[in-house]
Amino acid sequence: MQLVSEHIAELVPPLLEGLVVTLEIMAGAVVLAVPLALLSGIGRLSPVRPVRWLASIYVEVFRGTSALVQLFWFYFVLPLFGVQLPAMLVGIVVLALNAGAYGAEVVRGAIRAVPPGQREAGVALNLTRAQIMRRIVVPQAIPAMLPPAGNLLIELMKNTALVSLITITDLTFRGQLLRSETLRTTEIFTLMLLLYFAVALLITAGVRMLERRVRVR
Repeated sequence: MQLVSEHIAELVPPLLEGLVVTLEIMAGAVVLAVPLALLSGIGRLSPVRPVRWLASIYVEVFRGTSALVQLFWFYFVLPLFGVQLPAMLVGIVVLALNAGAYGAEVVRGAIRAVPPGQREAGVALNLTRAQIMRRIVVPQAIPAMLPPAGNLLIELMKNTALVSLITITDLTFRGQLLRSETLRTTEIFTLMLLLYFAVALLITAGVRMLERRVRVR
């Protein structure tokens, strides 16, 4: 039993190093995905046809294609056109674009769920369309966005495993290296499962805390 504990203790530090990279990629993707989702979700409801078309094209392309193929396209195809991006940046940008496309539909659905009377009240107060959206509609839509947004965050976290295929030493890549070096398949993949699960639990707890605060306000 002690020997097993020692073996596990040896595996944890390199896996934690990989987890740090995973969290860095996730954080960078979230920073980009949130404004993308908001802008695209609102854009799909815009009365301006070109804006609505552009937002719809972005959403449908990134929702309708594989995140893995998107990752490979940015990493392997773009250099053929003279655009060479670091693997870390590719991982962050692709995951952000993918999550932002799904998030746009969350935003659009939450905004459409706000009762039309709220917009009419804004018009009665002589507010502009932008003011109505910013001051009335979006604040009321946020509570409806949070639960599905939490699910998207967890999906984003799980999708970070894909970046291991473009040589980024994230948690999955570290696990694969350790497995090839030590052949301790069961211990390594069990630890990886537990680490991913722990991050998912933290995300869920954070989103629920945010939901409570928003509802109180």
